[in-house]
Amino acid sequence: MPGSAGLRSFEIRTYGCQMNMHDSERLAGLLEEAGYRRAEAGASADVVVFNTCAVRENADNRLYGNLGHLLPVKNAHPGMQIAVGGCLAQKDRDIITTRAPWVDVVFGTHNIGSLPALLERARVQQMAQVEILESLERFPSVLPARRESPYSAWVAISVGCNNTCTFCIVPSLRGREEDRRPGDVLAEIRALTADGVLEVTLLGQNVNSYGAAFGDRHAFGKLLRACGEIEHLERVRFTSPHPRDFTDDVIDAMAQTPNVMPQLHMPLQSGSDAVLRAMRRAYRRDSYLAILDRVRAAMPEAAITTDIIVGFPGETERDFAATLDIVRQARFSGAFTFQYSIRAGTPAAAMDGQVPSEVVQERYERLVALVEETSLRENLRLSGCEVEVLVADGEGRKDVATHRMSGRARDNRLVHFAPADTSPRPGDVVTTVVTRAAPHYLIADGVPAAVRRTRGGDAWAARRAAAGQDRAGQDRAGQDRAGKVGGAQVPVLLGMPVRGRPA
Repeated sequence: MPGSAGLRSFEIRTYGCQMNMHDSERLAGLLEEAGYRRAEAGASADVVVFNTCAVRENADNRLYGNLGHLLPVKNAHPGMQIAVGGCLAQKDRDIITTRAPWVDVVFGTHNIGSLPALLERARVQQMAQVEILESLERFPSVLPARRESPYSAWVAISVGCNNTCTFCIVPSLRGREEDRRPGDVLAEIRALTADGVLEVTLLGQNVNSYGAAFGDRHAFGKLLRACGEIEHLERVRFTSPHPRDFTDDVIDAMAQTPNVMPQLHMPLQSGSDAVLRAMRRAYRRDSYLAILDRVRAAMPEAAITTDIIVGFPGETERDFAATLDIVRQARFSGAFTFQYSIRAGTPAAAMDGQVPSEVVQERYERLVALVEETSLRENLRLSGCEVEVLVADGEGRKDVATHRMSGRARDNRLVHFAPADTSPRPGDVVTTVVTRAAPHYLIADGVPAAVRRTRGGDAWAARRAAAGQDRAGQDRAGQDRAGKVGGAQVPVLLGMPVRGRPA
């Protein structure tokens, strides 16, 4: 039976975008500050927190399926608690405890800081606690965080969204856009670099509308340039911009600021003007392609990725052909492809012309095949080229079998490389030459030209050493209580922030 909060363990399961992942770092920081500890790998946690996404319909099915699987675990684990937060919690509210009455806490996107108090209240009162706020309680970045990576970090510059895309439920769940002051953002980045972080990814539902809240339409470009002045900050990325708000001053800032990476994720959604109009996307295919032309003129080496939705209501074969055409013209290095799914409460859900699922599936398969063909062609252009790789922990699923290590090039392409005898650490930087390419990654099997040990690698090594010391202390405590050492090494998850692999 679980003991006091000081001995209780937790596990966080995260679904969705980088903002959800960043929120989970805050949730972990809050729980650790409240006296909880991370559960050991393979062990049943005393508290399981689901941080959910609501963008697609299968998010609902996935959550309730996992909650169902946890019921017998909870029945066999007296005192175990289950909490559900994030966008789906904000949307479903009381529905969650109706469909899964064994859930102890439901909290929304605006009050993640309330989780420890809600868990304690549920434990004392022996009844479910549901707390959903309609507006932001406090900006998440003021909350403590347990960042997954010591060398790479997310930094939220805004929350919420002012756009009205007809397929998207996010604005109703995250609220209107609220921007942080530039000084607060830069202070957080400086604090991160002081701790060894080399790379930051600036987060917002629409990063290039940043500044609207305080009346400066050029604020995002200025923020990028200011990042270039921060000592020890080697890489700056951002996601996601909106084509409607993407201006030349941002392109200039990207091209002229050395630590801003030559990589751009620019959501397309559809290549058809008719579908874009129905989506209420406020740009058209020609203006989208013109942005890519200007980006490549300023940064010829830029890698450009995108999001595409297949099967939006009313999409015809001609509309879909326009999407395929723009994929060919845009030369994307990758794309996140999605089949449209109805989300209750969005205008698109009530539109005529819902596309039959079998038609959506067939179009989706054609799109994925073209995206893979295009991304492979773009990756093959780098064969024989030298790349600088920020070594990551957890990026290469087959690294043990292949005897390779993995990381991200400056343009965010995934690189699997042969470390030879150099023994780089996650957070170090390796310069190597691409020998082969695949649609989703590059391979560099030659001896690295250089390995640079960095403050990020030092931070990774220090965290690993600290985790070993913490584990040793826990084992000694276990011996005192039970007369033996139990459990395996606690894993330290240090994966580099990236978007999920294309569907």
